[in-house]
Amino acid sequence: MIPDLFGIPLTDLVQAAGYLGIFAIVLSESGLPFGFIFPGDTLLFVAGLLASQGVFNIWILLFLTTSAAVIGDTIGYWTGSYFGPKLFQGKSGIFFTERTVRKTEAFYARYGVRAIIFARFVPTVRTFVPIFAGLGSMRYRTFVTYNIVGGVLWGTGVTYLGYALGNVFPNLEHYLLPIIVAIIIASSAPLLYEVWQSRTKKS
Repeated sequence: MIPDLFGIPLTDLVQAAGYLGIFAIVLSESGLPFGFIFPGDTLLFVAGLLASQGVFNIWILLFLTTSAAVIGDTIGYWTGSYFGPKLFQGKSGIFFTERTVRKTEAFYARYGVRAIIFARFVPTVRTFVPIFAGLGSMRYRTFVTYNIVGGVLWGTGVTYLGYALGNVFPNLEHYLLPIIVAIIIASSAPLLYEVWQSRTKKS
C-alpha cells in the first residue's frame, strides 16, 4: 500500500513537487521553525525511489537534497543566533525562557557536536536543533563542520537508499510505510542510546 497525504499518493505528490519543491521542503524542514510539519525522511526516500524509475536524475537530486539540508541548518543556526537575544529578554522571552536557554546550553555541553549529526535523522528534532545551536551560542566554525557531515549523511544517504533499493526491488513503493518506520527507528537509535547512557551514569 502506498502512503498518501490528503488522499493523494506520496509518490504523486513528490513527483508533482519536482526539483524545486523538494529543495524547498528539505530546506524548510532542516531549520525553519515551521518546517517540522514536513515529512523529510519520507520525502527523501520517495524522491530517491522515483529517481530509480527515471522520474528524477539521481545526481541532480542528491546535489539538491544535500545542499538544501546544509543551507537549511545554516539558516536555522543564524535564526537562533540572531533572534535568540531578542526573543529572550529579562526573565522570559516570546518563545524561549531563561530555563530553555540554560537547558539548551547544557544539552550541547553534554552531547557536544554529535547532536548536530544525530538529530538529522530524528523527525521534528532536526528542525529545532540548529536553531537551539545558534541560540545556545555554539561556535559557528564548530557547527558548520558537523552540519555538512550530517547534511551529507542524511540528504545523500536517505535519498540514495531509496534509489538503490528501488533499483533492486520492483514495486517497492507498495512497502513504503514499514520501510520509512524502520529508517526512523534505526536512525534514531544512536541519539536515544546517548540519552539512555547519560541517564544511566546519573543514577
